[in-house]
Amino acid sequence: MPERPYRRRKHVTVVSLLLLVLAMALGPAPSSAAGTDWWTPTARPTPDSQINVTGEPFKGTNAKGEVRGFVDAHDHLFSNEAFGGRLICGKVFSDAGIAEALKDCPEHYPDGTLAIFDYITNGGDGKHDPVGWPTFKDWPRHNSVTHQQNYYAWVERAWRGGQRVLVNDLVTNGVICSVYFFKDRSCDEMTSIRLQAKLTYDLQAYIDKMYGGTGKGWFRIVTDSAQAREVIKQGKLAVILGVETSEPFGCKQILDISQCSKADIDAGLDELYALGVRSMFLCHKFDNALCGVRFDSGSLGTAINVGQFLSTGTFWKTEKCTGPQHDNPINGASAAKAEDDLPAGVDVPSYAADAQCNVRGLTDLGEYAVRGMMKRKMMLEIDHMSVKATGRVLDIFESASYPGVISSHSWMDMNWTERVYGLGGFITQYMHGSEGFSAEAKRTDALRDKYGVGYGFGTDMNGVGGWPAPRGADAPNKVTYPFKSVDGGSLIDRQTTGQQTWDLNTDGAAHYGLVPDWIEDVRLVGGQDVVDDLFRGAETYLDTWGASERHQAGVNLAKGAPATASSTEWSLFTSYAPGRAADGTRDTRWASGWSDDQWLRIDLGSTNLVKRVTLDWERAYGEAYRIELSTDGVNWQTAWTTTSGDGGLDTAQLTGTPARYVRIHGVDRGTDWGYSLYEVGVYSS
Repeated sequence: MPERPYRRRKHVTVVSLLLLVLAMALGPAPSSAAGTDWWTPTARPTPDSQINVTGEPFKGTNAKGEVRGFVDAHDHLFSNEAFGGRLICGKVFSDAGIAEALKDCPEHYPDGTLAIFDYITNGGDGKHDPVGWPTFKDWPRHNSVTHQQNYYAWVERAWRGGQRVLVNDLVTNGVICSVYFFKDRSCDEMTSIRLQAKLTYDLQAYIDKMYGGTGKGWFRIVTDSAQAREVIKQGKLAVILGVETSEPFGCKQILDISQCSKADIDAGLDELYALGVRSMFLCHKFDNALCGVRFDSGSLGTAINVGQFLSTGTFWKTEKCTGPQHDNPINGASAAKAEDDLPAGVDVPSYAADAQCNVRGLTDLGEYAVRGMMKRKMMLEIDHMSVKATGRVLDIFESASYPGVISSHSWMDMNWTERVYGLGGFITQYMHGSEGFSAEAKRTDALRDKYGVGYGFGTDMNGVGGWPAPRGADAPNKVTYPFKSVDGGSLIDRQTTGQQTWDLNTDGAAHYGLVPDWIEDVRLVGGQDVVDDLFRGAETYLDTWGASERHQAGVNLAKGAPATASSTEWSLFTSYAPGRAADGTRDTRWASGWSDDQWLRIDLGSTNLVKRVTLDWERAYGEAYRIELSTDGVNWQTAWTTTSGDGGLDTAQLTGTPARYVRIHGVDRGTDWGYSLYEVGVYSS
């Protein structure tokens, strides 16, 4: 079992202890300009939220030179600017101060009657006390989905409690914006994404100003893994920009017709990269021109299926799954408010219980976007992709040995956990309650040990998802305040903002500032091992990112090489000659005669070390086949074999064998047709 590093607090000098005691005794106000500790701002606004953490944030690396700290790989700092700007109420920060930032949407006054999205998603009448600062009687709460949870000082508290990586997913949905009753801006998705990116940089400048100037604050936006490592070594928070939206680059589809082009995808990826975006989803909630989605369940799923129809002109379509992976079930739950938006005579279809897979996978445009992200060394988020789309993405990444795959909030099929780890990807779990989170962490613990990786969480704050409920004041192993941070260097007490003090035991995870409290609850319920894995998260996340940046596309030794075959399918209209599987394009293919025991042979021209062979099958694929190698074209050895081929893109990892000739030898067909390959790739790496 790999060693689980755990940092012990460094010895401090007597002088440092005296200074700490003196500081605690004097108790300077949060807005004090006299503070000398690097982690304490000299110009915090007043009034403002308290942080309620004492002690210096840890810096540096462990004995192995690894960074440490928790990773939130899925948060939405500025979703108050999404969906037309009135779905999430309150701001992350405001130059006018906390009273301006943490106030409710105007239509929620006087009693929350018009908090329509609250009762669409949670039921009830949506009524609540709309007053935020300073009383916070009814929000933020663990089950309130329409109020700001990411106030900057609450994020600061999470950083002080040990978090060192935060992925800010820029998020919106044009259809939700268009059908929601209240809005004050355009519903164009890319316009909202640009605004949220700008505000993230504005937040960095806002915090810098408190600390005396550019680059001095704890909130640091990073655009490469080396920069992130340096930020974390300094004891600060590395912030990465991501994107989670339903129609990136305008790539929606209407009646199954794409509304974007390859040029739109290239321009969109270039723009996002220039904004600092380094990870993104290609589809979210609705099927689009790039990929099919993993369905939502329950009444929310029905509501989103209505949105799918309003956006695309089609409802979700399902089929029986071909493997153990499956999308979320659609159970026919009612969502009357959403269904009222459907045209007269149009109803949400019913779905067979044994058909849980989206018929839509990764489209040709989607594959182009995936390969475009690889070229730009970006990381792809596979949560929300249908299993058919995810399977193809993993096939593509495996064929190129590309590690940049992220599952950030429990939406990936659990059967693919090891496949992601095998690529070098990073996995986190949604911020569930401590019991459920710990149980799932332990289920996959052996795999993390096998691959020597850490773990993470996805809070999805401001993501209308719901967060851990209170376990109760009398719950066993409850959080006892104050408690020590995981590194042992800080003391964390109950968090107070205005007149409200939150206690995880009785309030649950009401806002981002309670992330350290939730981690302590996980420790008490799940044990130190779970938290140790989380503390290794920063290093593993940066390992995935850094490996993606360093990735170099291998040289395909088969491209343009002479090829021969046992047979070739005849066609009056096109050629299916053997060389078509080695011409470097998926627009052509080799096809054999319609019988078993067929082969395709490629001459590499000289002897090379062969370590990897990729096969991009057309619909006529091999169910049982083997890969054979030879140095002279006469004597052959079997280097790889399978009897469970299922088409798509297969990657055979070999031990590394010198060969001039590579032969794909079909034994049993997977269809009534012959064997057909778009492309064969042969690599020495």
